[in-house]
Amino acid sequence: MTGTSAPPFAVISGAQVQGALRGREREIAELVEDTYRIHGAGDSVNPPSYFLRFPDRPSSRIIALPASIGGKLRVDGLKWISSFPENVAAGIPRASAVLILNDHDTGYPFACLESSIISATRTAASAALAADWLTRGRPRPARVGFFGTGLIARYIHTFLTGTGWSFDEIGVHDLSAEHAAGFRGYLEKAGPGRITVYEDAEQLIRSSDLVVFATIAGEPHVSDVSWFEHNPVVLHVSLRDLAPEILLASTNLVDDVEHCLKANTSPHLAEQLTGSRDFLAGTLADVMAGRVTVPAGRPVVFSPFGLGVLDLAVGKYVYDEVTRSGDLHVIDDFFHELKRYGA
Repeated sequence: MTGTSAPPFAVISGAQVQGALRGREREIAELVEDTYRIHGAGDSVNPPSYFLRFPDRPSSRIIALPASIGGKLRVDGLKWISSFPENVAAGIPRASAVLILNDHDTGYPFACLESSIISATRTAASAALAADWLTRGRPRPARVGFFGTGLIARYIHTFLTGTGWSFDEIGVHDLSAEHAAGFRGYLEKAGPGRITVYEDAEQLIRSSDLVVFATIAGEPHVSDVSWFEHNPVVLHVSLRDLAPEILLASTNLVDDVEHCLKANTSPHLAEQLTGSRDFLAGTLADVMAGRVTVPAGRPVVFSPFGLGVLDLAVGKYVYDEVTRSGDLHVIDDFFHELKRYGA
């Protein structure tokens, strides 16, 4: 993109996105780490997400995540992602999304990408990165438990194993026995490790050194602090599972303080309960930069709100890969009125 003319506009399908990302977990995790560092250094713009809600469909929402990232990426854009939980009963995924990439110099959009895969990928890469950084200085977890068994759980498992993790035991818990069985079937095909499906949430948590929450919970449903007395690392990806009391008894890291403490997330509820943010140790970027040390002897909870800059970074990676492959589908004449006074 040069800024001297309108760029060509391309559409990138979900199949192309998946093809560009498959098997590149380590590379994407490194990209996400670099993006966190850029964001932590202030070379980004990541405004608050905007929630479109519906009075007649209170469980559903569509979220706009605008962002701009500097560094070598230099791209702006917007993710537009919907969450309609009732889709699952109809046999289609809960979430669907598109990502628009805008040229840094002209502001013209130059690509529209299917983005549910990009969103799941950046979420999973962030979780795997946090698992790595937050377990340094303590024994590497050998028992992982998945609370919630949808697409995000599957992607997180893929990124954990794809970045070098292996587990002796894998626990599974879901309110739906059918979904738990389906996830178990995926795990059995994915690799080694003893798999246990727990009907009881307490047993799953107590049996796991690394706990992954990937549910669609709208409010806290786990409130017993004693379940975490073995001091696990908790990837609180779905943000609203844990009662504030559990966070107050833990070391808490987020991806971005201002983003995470809103919309009645568990950290937001903890802030409302205490009237302060003192329960937060800092951000994952703070840990990576050495500004925060994760203490031993307490549970560690990572609550990532999900940053638009991560979607931009992964989306631009996909765009570059598809362009290099020669398979970029450009829409000719997408921009038509390009002369100030007409033809």
